Amino acid sequence: MGERLRVTVNGRELEREIEPRMLLVHFLRDELGLTGTHVGCDTSSCGACTVRLDGGAVKSCTVFAFQADGLDVETIEGLAKDGELHPLQRAFHEHHALQCGYCTPGMIMAATEILERNPNPTDDEIRKALEGNLCRCTGYHNIVEAIKAAASA
Repeated sequence: MGERLRVTVNGRELEREIEPRMLLVHFLRDELGLTGTHVGCDTSSCGACTVRLDGGAVKSCTVFAFQADGLDVETIEGLAKDGELHPLQRAFHEHHALQCGYCTPGMIMAATEILERNPNPTDDEIRKALEGNLCRCTGYHNIVEAIKAAASA
């Protein structure tokens, strides 16, 4: 016995029957094959699973899939349009804002909300807004530079 879920993911309307306890991260990865949303810690500490839910950045390991019923979900796979990278994706590439890349999708999804709220953030505002997204490789400097570059694009 499952729950009926109607959700729009990256602009595509879907309807599925799911287990009531299924987390949104597992729905995206296992049911839809959207593996850009990473499972990092399963405790909401790292932010690797960050997606946009009705425009707000959320850690999808903390949301049951059925909580997205009737809502819009955007994942890293939904950012590029018509083969063109999103300005944040391009800026992360151009500014070498990744090393292993594991945190990158979550960082970019969090950054989309940051720039919507504040189109011209300072370094400190970016760092404060990214507190819920951890990176163990880069030291954050290039991530901040990439977000500033995308803001000015």
